[in-house]
Amino acid sequence: MKNFMDQDFLLTTDTARTLYHDYAKGLPIIDYHCHINPREIAEDKLFDNITQVWLGGDHYKWRLMRANGIDEKYITGDASDYDKFLHWARTLQKAIGNPVYHFSHLELQRYFGYYGVLKESTVDEVWKLCNKKLSSNEFSAKNIMKLSHVETICTTDDPVDSLCWHEQIQKDSGFSVKVYPAFRPDKALNIEKPDFSGYLKTLSEVSGVLITSFDSLCRALKKRIAYFSSKGCRISDHSLSYVMYYPADEKEIEEIFCRKLRGEILTEQEILKYKTAFMLFAGKCYSEAGWVMQLHYGPKRDNNQKLYKLLGPDTGFDCINNLSFSSQLADYLNALNETDSLPKTVIYSLNPVDNAAIDSVIGCFQEGSVKGKLQHGSAWWLNDHKQGITEQMTSLANTGLLANFIGMLTDSRSFLSYPRHEYFRRILCDLFGQWVEKGEYPFDLPLLGEMIQDISYYNTKNYFGF
Repeated sequence: MKNFMDQDFLLTTDTARTLYHDYAKGLPIIDYHCHINPREIAEDKLFDNITQVWLGGDHYKWRLMRANGIDEKYITGDASDYDKFLHWARTLQKAIGNPVYHFSHLELQRYFGYYGVLKESTVDEVWKLCNKKLSSNEFSAKNIMKLSHVETICTTDDPVDSLCWHEQIQKDSGFSVKVYPAFRPDKALNIEKPDFSGYLKTLSEVSGVLITSFDSLCRALKKRIAYFSSKGCRISDHSLSYVMYYPADEKEIEEIFCRKLRGEILTEQEILKYKTAFMLFAGKCYSEAGWVMQLHYGPKRDNNQKLYKLLGPDTGFDCINNLSFSSQLADYLNALNETDSLPKTVIYSLNPVDNAAIDSVIGCFQEGSVKGKLQHGSAWWLNDHKQGITEQMTSLANTGLLANFIGMLTDSRSFLSYPRHEYFRRILCDLFGQWVEKGEYPFDLPLLGEMIQDISYYNTKNYFGF
């Protein structure tokens, strides 16, 4: 029997152990997609206790607590931080097979030096240990990032954001971690939302462009893209329920846009036509700016309307949309490619059934001049576990070049999430190790080690130009 989460955790072969400990372990972290609040970095936030840094905003944990019958009072409600932590421990001890169990214990080991097990009987021990460390300046937001060997992160930012916190971070000469914004124009895309017109007023004010048409919206967004570029941005991100490709001419798009501004109800076809025009415009802009475009698609959001109305978005009520959009994705990418305006693109689907489809689509648009121009993004959200990560990489290897993959990201709001990169690297090394020890790939350690290091770090650094 192996020891619980020891130094060879997830490493089942000698080759895997060599690859991880000698090649992957010590590499820096580039976290190119996360939801960390840049203000908390700029202000070098200190956390009062482990509940604040661990459970605040973490809908992964909230979903598990609800599944364990925990009252919402102890999840997002007004219970004390200690009581919330106690109920979390009662839940975690039941989470066998869940990646959050591994994430949580990796974080306890790496940040707090705790190699025991968090459960109801150890709550007080862990609570006191973690809180004692968190009370020290060594565990401020910036110092946690330094301790985690983080080199670069990209936050997620709306086009109307001033990016003032990024400016403040960049002025801190004593902080070596690079923190860049990422352009997330979802509110300008989602024409069907009731707050769309109000958002346009804010965008008009920030951009200095009065938005009265689709053309003027495009001009406003171009100004914001230029502004984001001036602050170091080189990535966009789109959260899509589905990939759409329903083209229409400029006149029709303008008519749809004006109908929305007049408060008229749009048909589903009109919404799809607008969104297609928006995404074609956006892709061309990113290509011109030299940015990478990220497409996250496939969730069905806000399903528990009773609790969604009470708690709002991103609180644990989204699920997998069981529809495939690979044909629309191919048509969209092709439309950009035909005008030589297809940017580097990273594609993620929440539905694991889409792995092979994504890999087949991106294979159509790779270019010899750009290594891995189109990327199948790492196993995302509900797939961010050992099986999901393994399946995503295996699918990519089956139809493409896994060696050119840009690897892991946290997609997290927590400063303690960086061990997820370690989790990924261990799974990566074990996958390689199994292939080698089954005789499916030669034991060429220099070449294997180079591929491991590329996927873990260097491919990402080169792809984004960090």
